[in-house]
Order: sequence, then structure tokens, then C-alpha cells
Amino acid sequence: MWETEEAIRMKVLVAFASRHGATQEIAERIGERLAASGIDVAVVPVGDVEAVDGFDAVVIGSAVYVGRWLEPARTFIESHAEALRAQRTWLFSSGPLGEPPKPSPERCVDIDDLMEVTRARGHRLFAGRLDRSLLGVSERAVVRLVKAAEGDFRPFSEIDAWADELTATLVGGGLSASAAS
Repeated sequence: MWETEEAIRMKVLVAFASRHGATQEIAERIGERLAASGIDVAVVPVGDVEAVDGFDAVVIGSAVYVGRWLEPARTFIESHAEALRAQRTWLFSSGPLGEPPKPSPERCVDIDDLMEVTRARGHRLFAGRLDRSLLGVSERAVVRLVKAAEGDFRPFSEIDAWADELTATLVGGGLSASAAS
């Protein structure tokens, strides 16, 4: 689709923090879409990333618990803040559950500090997945207390569309309004 010489030379890091695998699967999906366009993509847990130098762009995602990104993702951003500010960086979160999503997308995650530290060009929030069989005892208690809906609410068509917008932005050199949000 976008297999231009520019796309083939481009390297993108998709780094993620995931507790039970749902956010990892979103990161892998984003990586697959970028790679299908000829971009060289590395999809890596944030704890395994040594440096962000050498990449043309960085996409960072985290699962959201109690309105916050997972600590490994926050630590990653703090450790690489200077380099991320020099990169084209985007963030994504995986969090709300149910139809309609709970908590509401507006109240689900506070990432203003992460946007500021990275100077990210945009952030996207995607609904998450809840599989009670993967949870520990304390997590099950919280899920029961907040009456979280079990199921897979991840919007893969929206994830694909966002990855395609990122590709267009990276390969085209511009910044579309929707890739920025």
C-alpha cells in the first residue's frame, strides 16, 4: 500500500506495557499495520528497550489501571524523556471496558504529564479486554467492586485505522488531524 523507498528506510519502535496481554496485542497489531506498509518495525516491551535512538518514530502504549499507565511505561518515559522529545512520538492507552465504556473515556486516564514530557504528537485511547481467569485475587476483588464488564472490547478496526493514519503521517511527512488526536 505505502511501500515507498521512504517507508522501507523508516524504522519505528512500538513499545508497550501490558499486564495481561491485551495491550501487547494492540501494540502487535499496530506494528503489523506499519510493517505491511514497508516500515521496519520493532514491537518490544518497554522494559526491554535500551534506547530509542536509531528510530525515526516511537509509539508507546500502556494498559491503564485506576486512571494511570503501568509503572514500567511511566518509568520508560522518564528514563528516555530527552530522546523521546527529539523523536516523532505518539502514545496510546488501553483501558475502558463495556458498552458504554466504564469508566468514561474522559475519566479513564490522565496522561497530560506524559504528553508534556514526551512532547507526543498525539494520544489515542482504546477500549480494553477483561478476562477474569487471568486476574489475581486482589484484581478480581477490584473488578467485582467496580462491577467491570468482562469481555474483549478492543476496537481493532479503529486500531487499524489509527495505525494507517500514523503510516500516512510518517511516510507522507505531514501530520493529519486524526493521527494527532
